[in-house]
Amino acid sequence: MNTHHHRDDELEEELPPSKTKIKKQMQELQDIGKTLTGLPIEKLRELNLPENLLEALTEYKRMTKFGALNRQLQYIGRLMRDVEPAPILAKLDAWNGVSRQHTAWLHQVEHWRDRLLEQPEALTELLAAHPEADAQRLRTLIRNAQKEREAAKPPKSYRELFQALREIIPEPV
Repeated sequence: MNTHHHRDDELEEELPPSKTKIKKQMQELQDIGKTLTGLPIEKLRELNLPENLLEALTEYKRMTKFGALNRQLQYIGRLMRDVEPAPILAKLDAWNGVSRQHTAWLHQVEHWRDRLLEQPEALTELLAAHPEADAQRLRTLIRNAQKEREAAKPPKSYRELFQALREIIPEPV
């Protein structure tokens, strides 16, 4: 009986992706293509796109009729199937000033801020990891942020604490 179950697993691995999954992937590629249509030609050339895709994007920019734009967008989506989307997305993120590393770093800073407000021992850990930090200033900001929260005042010190932590915790390059 066990061998029969093993064969089912092998058959499952050999099955092609479902229609739903394929449609989702195609929609994602078409969405990337739509994003590309909003870029200037100079930026598109920097992406090192295949010539036929570059021509399709240029043609899209010249079109004005809604139906034609939709058909061209679908065509761009089809052409995108032959392109690896990861480098394009990375370049778009870089142009938009958003990197996953930067976002992760900001989350780390937020996490430290929340820990400092909730756990008294967190300051000791932070100072051990970053001995250059101004302990007195951090204590003052923590105390003021806690008082502001209790009094339901605007979170001025809460924001200042975040800024101080941004200066202390190095951003990955």
